[in-house]
Amino acid sequence: MRVAVLASGNGTNFEVIAKHYQKGDLPGELALLFCNHPDAPVMARAAKFKVPAAAFTVKECGGKEAYEDRLLALLKEYQIDFIALAGYLRVVGPTILDAFPNRIVNLHPALLPAYPGLHSIERAFNAGDKQTGVTVHYIDAGLDSGPIIAQEAVPILPTDTVDSLEARVHQTEHRLYPAVLKQVLTKLEEEN
Repeated sequence: MRVAVLASGNGTNFEVIAKHYQKGDLPGELALLFCNHPDAPVMARAAKFKVPAAAFTVKECGGKEAYEDRLLALLKEYQIDFIALAGYLRVVGPTILDAFPNRIVNLHPALLPAYPGLHSIERAFNAGDKQTGVTVHYIDAGLDSGPIIAQEAVPILPTDTVDSLEARVHQTEHRLYPAVLKQVLTKLEEEN
């Protein structure tokens, strides 16, 4: 199994995944990092872990369709079998979805179906919720609407700020995502 991680920003979840691969804790091979922001910090993290990385924007491709065609060509070039989204702030379109049916998972910082999309942690905090959490799910054509694989709740404490809550949500992500990836990738390897 050749795995690609798609990310857009800082890349803390990418780094957690890369560390698990480095230790031999995850099946297959971390074969590619793709980022839609060439200057994002995740690119430096990929270099640090010696993971091949590529980056280009929708704008430089001239639109979403051309961007997805170029991304699909890149994924084929690297012979990718499975995609893990880690802070990839774009909706994946049909070009990629159709090429990787049930082989793209996403990590979302909320207990879906609550708070899909951006600023989920802040939205749960501002709503006065008693808890939020982390969801790992397969993606589909909707916004954070694909079948849920695993969820873990994170309590919102009376003493929390958005920053302290965000830190705890990230700790949960860093524990849950590699565990779920191991389970999903192991099952796929057994089926092949």
